[in-house]
Amino acid sequence: MILVRYAAQRYVGGDLSAGIESLHAFSFGRFYDPDNLRFGAVLACNEERLAPGAGFDEHPHSHTEIVTWVVEGELTHRDSAGHATVVGPGDVQRLSSAGGVRHVERNDGDRPLVFVQMWLAPLEPGGDPAYDVVRGIADSTPYALPGAGAMLHVRRLRDGERSAVPDAPYVYVHVVRGGVRIDGAAGPALGPGDSARITDAEGLELTAGPAAEVLLWEMSG
Repeated sequence: MILVRYAAQRYVGGDLSAGIESLHAFSFGRFYDPDNLRFGAVLACNEERLAPGAGFDEHPHSHTEIVTWVVEGELTHRDSAGHATVVGPGDVQRLSSAGGVRHVERNDGDRPLVFVQMWLAPLEPGGDPAYDVVRGIADSTPYALPGAGAMLHVRRLRDGERSAVPDAPYVYVHVVRGGVRIDGAAGPALGPGDSARITDAEGLELTAGPAAEVLLWEMSG
């Protein structure tokens, strides 16, 4: 089964007066929909837009795997475990909040920052926080998140190029830029900010048109 949700259906949050715009694909904060709480392990898929100098002050997380993909600009990250990094386009950042961690996320650059942040539920709660950054991840290198029974695939496709959708109980597809069509999905092609939630994926492919960048979460039951 394929459920498509378009960018226009996202909940609009953030604080424009503070230079923050947030677009939520799932129930988040003050936006509550009991029929849109999660898909597989994915709890949140937020597109964050931060003006230069804007950001999220120190705040806590626990029992959540947080994966960040920068679309444009640079994200400054600092956390209570002592990590301080700058993350750019093509880098995958993971923060396992485990039993509890605090962090800061800011745009300390001089141009707008756009990033997609995805929260996944761990298979087991608790443990010690962990942090990781993979610089310039390649299309052929999936990023494993064993603590959530999930794997992230990045697909950068030329116009007309096809790519297999992982065979898995749950696959979450998020289009970062460009457009794609998914075998068996009704309606218009998916564009930036659109997503698809695929249950029991088997033998599916997606086709880019125009050139596209797509994030796919392959998840176990």
